[in-house]
Amino acid sequence: MKIVADDKIPYIREQLGRLADEVVYLPGAAITADDVRDADALVVRTRTRCDEQLLGGSRVQMVATATIGYDHIDTAYMQRAGIEWTNCPGCNSGSVAQYVECALLLLQREKHLALSDMTIGIVGCGHVGSKVRAVAERMGMRVLVCDPLLGQADFVSLDIIEREADIITFHVPLTRDGEHATWHMADDGFMHRITRVPIIINTSRGEVVDNEALLRALNNGRVADAVLDVWEHEPQLNTALLQRVFIGTPHIAGYSADGKTNADNMVIDALCRHFRLPHPGTILPPPLPDSFHYTGCPLDLYDPSSDSRQLKSDPSSFESLRNNYPLRREYFDK
Repeated sequence: MKIVADDKIPYIREQLGRLADEVVYLPGAAITADDVRDADALVVRTRTRCDEQLLGGSRVQMVATATIGYDHIDTAYMQRAGIEWTNCPGCNSGSVAQYVECALLLLQREKHLALSDMTIGIVGCGHVGSKVRAVAERMGMRVLVCDPLLGQADFVSLDIIEREADIITFHVPLTRDGEHATWHMADDGFMHRITRVPIIINTSRGEVVDNEALLRALNNGRVADAVLDVWEHEPQLNTALLQRVFIGTPHIAGYSADGKTNADNMVIDALCRHFRLPHPGTILPPPLPDSFHYTGCPLDLYDPSSDSRQLKSDPSSFESLRNNYPLRREYFDK
């Protein structure tokens, strides 16, 4: 058995080595049709476009992406070709919720916001949004949730969030077509409909928020500030927008050691099921260093302003910062 895997997926090599006779590690964006032609399985991240151009004529039976998102996978082609595929829904939801919580704490500290007196609008309440909801409720915020696909009784429409939210955070998948398309959900029209001069947070997909429209809204005072982890046209992001936002990071909100090991284990489980292999064992995140001092503040575990400063000082380092990110822990487990 041969597996081709993205060389930036952490912690997984020992277990993959127990499953396959040969594992080839390559940069995700550089994986070619020649590389996978004689492979049985492909383990990727979002930087590998999995379609007929890559997989046509190969012997690949399964593609596993160690990510929540799967817009880099041509699912229609997979079905036609009889190739099984799997993603890792919810694997890094705790990490993204940690990112949002720490961003809120920094806004409270640096911008002197009274979060308990504010209303947060959460757009999308799946794996991530539901955890962000719990974070906001724990902080004492008034919470409004919009998710047309889930449609629960206590959810509100987007126009109520546009009217009443002081902070609006997006946690939706990227869809371009259909009644509930999310591409440019926050466009110029959205920016003109909002009434409370809110703070915008986006950790979903860059294209959910029209970056040019957001920059205009920041500059004309319709939006008070922004926290962005995802960008249109990554890694060639809008540098004017980057310098304007409160926090701007290189698509690493989900990059905790806990989230990565969750994804690794989901990938290993899927490979074992498909190929009917004995399970090689559960992958655990590395422990915090003995010198780590925890005061009980979430910012001890993660301070996104550090990542923001690095990216703002050198926007061209986006991909390097993302690929070589020093994975944080979500929990203090000493």
